Amino acid sequence: MGFFAVGAILVPVLVVLCLAQQQVHGAENMHVNKRRWKNNVCDIFKGSWVYDESYPLYETSVNCPFIEREFDCQLNGRLDHDYLKFRWQPTACKLPRFNGQDFLSRLGGKSIMFVGDSLSLNQWQSLTCMLHKTVPQAKYTSVRNGGLSTFTFPTFNAKVMFSRNAFLVDVVNTSSGRVLKLDSIEGGKLWKNIDVLIFNTWHWWLHTGRKQPWDVIEDGKVRVQDMDRLVAYEKGLKTWANWVEINVDPTKTKVFFQGVSPDHMSGGEWGQPNGNCVGQTQPVSGFIYPGGPNKAEQVLEKVISRISKPVYLLTVTTLSQLRKDGHPSVYGSGGHRNIDCSHWCLPGVPDTWNQLLYTSFLP
Repeated sequence: MGFFAVGAILVPVLVVLCLAQQQVHGAENMHVNKRRWKNNVCDIFKGSWVYDESYPLYETSVNCPFIEREFDCQLNGRLDHDYLKFRWQPTACKLPRFNGQDFLSRLGGKSIMFVGDSLSLNQWQSLTCMLHKTVPQAKYTSVRNGGLSTFTFPTFNAKVMFSRNAFLVDVVNTSSGRVLKLDSIEGGKLWKNIDVLIFNTWHWWLHTGRKQPWDVIEDGKVRVQDMDRLVAYEKGLKTWANWVEINVDPTKTKVFFQGVSPDHMSGGEWGQPNGNCVGQTQPVSGFIYPGGPNKAEQVLEKVISRISKPVYLLTVTTLSQLRKDGHPSVYGSGGHRNIDCSHWCLPGVPDTWNQLLYTSFLP
């Protein structure tokens, strides 16, 4: 796969002046952002949001006729526009602007699959909009078959797919109810022979009551009514990590994990104790989120650090935490009845996730 550097580690850094060699020491071989470089380099996930009149990268009404309505906040009545104008600015460098033509050329003859919940749908939808804006005359097809959506650019022989799989591990219907099986991952059969895999899971692990899509949890041979959700999440991630170890050939398949996407339901995290994402029109200033680190992200980093195969963690959690203004809030599919502080308006934050993904493809 020519658009990836082949080596032991894929790190989320962009070299600014000269390329330095990363130091690798046995057990420290971690495929996450270690930032151990000798000279001038750039951690592309550390920075702040800056206002940029040249944004957004596309307009849904003009460049994205296939967008899911739940993400099209302007169509749903959102009147403010500043949230469309913020560009992610790393502290030590400037990101290369997204080049969809180049992206598709690098992807030519290959397939990329987002695997996860509706946040993966959010990112997949963003990428298809960004690509269509770049090559508006190129023919495309969009097909949905059950939980698998496939967007194809025949001219480039490139497929951009989304597989809905909220937990990565299996939820199985049995005579005694729906079972969340922490050590089973039959869904992985669909992921084989894909050139680029981008995984995501977290939000559905928190659901309770009517939104909870399982009745019991199975951990090995033991079934329980519930357990600490972070503990369950880590067990599920370890099953996924084992699948990667057994099934992924790094010379044929590149594996990414989308960092945990935060919600903004608790305004106390940024100094508005009675607030949430509704009515927010500006990001949190600076590069540190006052609400502190995300515990699920910490669990994810721990699990990925123990995988021997190369896995590139897109560390988007902090930069997304700063964007309390970027959610649909009352301008999603649920309106005022179902305030959405989890997903993201498009254009918006997932465009930056994809810009960072594109940057990771560059030599």
